[in-house]
Amino acid sequence: MAAWKNLDTLEAWKKIAADEKRVNIKEALTGEAGAERMKSYKVPMAAGMTYYYGAKAVDDELLEKLCALAKEAELTEKYKELYEGAVINTGEKRLVLHQLTRGQLGADVIADGVNKREFYVRQQERIAEFAKKVHAGEITNAAGEKFTTVVQIGIGGSDLGPRALYMALENWAKSNHTLKMNARFISNVDPDDALQVLSEIDVAHSIFVLVSKSGTTLETLTNESFVKDAIEKAGLNPSDHMIAVTSETSPLAKNSGYLAAFFMDDYIGGRYSSTSAVGGAVLSLAFGPEIFARILNGAAEADALSKNENPMENAAMLDALIGVYERNILDMRSTAVLPYSQALSRFPAHLQQLDMESNGKSVNRFGEPVSYQTGPVIFGEPGTNGQHSFYQLLHQGTTIVPLQFVGFVENQFDQDVVIEGSTSQKKLAANVAAQIVAFACGKDDENRNKYFEGGRPSSIIIGRKLTPEALGALLAHFENKVMFQGFLWNLNSFDQEGVQLGKLLAKRVLAHNTDGALKVLSDLFEI
Repeated sequence: MAAWKNLDTLEAWKKIAADEKRVNIKEALTGEAGAERMKSYKVPMAAGMTYYYGAKAVDDELLEKLCALAKEAELTEKYKELYEGAVINTGEKRLVLHQLTRGQLGADVIADGVNKREFYVRQQERIAEFAKKVHAGEITNAAGEKFTTVVQIGIGGSDLGPRALYMALENWAKSNHTLKMNARFISNVDPDDALQVLSEIDVAHSIFVLVSKSGTTLETLTNESFVKDAIEKAGLNPSDHMIAVTSETSPLAKNSGYLAAFFMDDYIGGRYSSTSAVGGAVLSLAFGPEIFARILNGAAEADALSKNENPMENAAMLDALIGVYERNILDMRSTAVLPYSQALSRFPAHLQQLDMESNGKSVNRFGEPVSYQTGPVIFGEPGTNGQHSFYQLLHQGTTIVPLQFVGFVENQFDQDVVIEGSTSQKKLAANVAAQIVAFACGKDDENRNKYFEGGRPSSIIIGRKLTPEALGALLAHFENKVMFQGFLWNLNSFDQEGVQLGKLLAKRVLAHNTDGALKVLSDLFEI
């Protein structure tokens, strides 16, 4: 069994913290030495992608110390314990098994008398069978007509990940003629969210996926009521248009009000659930089960690479180590995720939940306060839009923000136009290359308003094209990065008690059980 210790008790970390030397990125990237550095500071990833970290504030000496930290922190051993079924989620006393939805890394995991790998595979098979029948017209609306749209109703991890993955592959699927059904998403309890989607779709030809593990999620059940009302107003039976993704013990599991129910369990947290039935149902209906399987393959390849005990050959682990160094030694408090791909426009939102819900903790996995900083604030937008928004602060602000770029050599549609000597994709690539150097090296100018200090660290993941495999690999890379950082900080990255208090107080407001400031605020909204 691996030993779970706070970061600041590890001897390797004490050596890193005691070293006052800092790498000057501006100097490191200057001239031929800088060119060689960018070429050599890289790690292969799954799906043919590569993680480049030459613009990070590290050198060979520091990297050696970070590798020693990974070994002393037993990151590989802890990962192995996780995927082989140890109780890693100490807060809720649960296993953490999202890797099993896309590949068996170790021994079979038996929990509650069930082979969990077989359970997850069976749900994927059931979803695939259902999706194929929908696409073939064997499952239709009451008029015998095919469904053309799938709408996911869920919130948090039941929305952010699946929505980000759908948007990431929508154009690719159109280009490759694999888009089976359009997908839409309803998440916010704000009625305008549900009403907007319902106003834009043909309800008679839509199938709705209700996602709630407990079957009691307030926002999700409220939006379900909106949907059922719209279906009934169209003269239709809601039970002919709805499926559920839930636990086997929830009130939705064996409910005649749904065409079918597909199951998840307590061992996969919402933000890690995109490769389970939570994402599998909507993505298999939208793209076909074969495409969803390709996403799983990319994720499985990334998971397998994350087993490597050498961080210099393990992109997720190295990314995590550098991130902890930036957070705890360089005191960098946020990270910007900047995909130079419009298809990944909602990916930063998914990573916000993944990272901040996992590692936004101030106590360790034993409930004891930690004396060091933990998870950073995550934000981001796709390039080049972000360049014309918040890059001003990133370049010349008083706060240095580490940058995580993602870029691709080719676009998804395989078509482009040449304007002023270059295609749009080349212009996009030119921008991300320029930004990395501009952030790192800056620009001298006697006019202080035009002076760029530089020294802004960044990394970039580069792939040939955003395919299903590449998307799955990206997803798993960041999941594993967050996991490794949680291990280093000795956190439980798999519960989320911080989202519960507001929910409890909201129930009090709705029950008119308020006093003090809560009553004044609820009265302002005439609740």
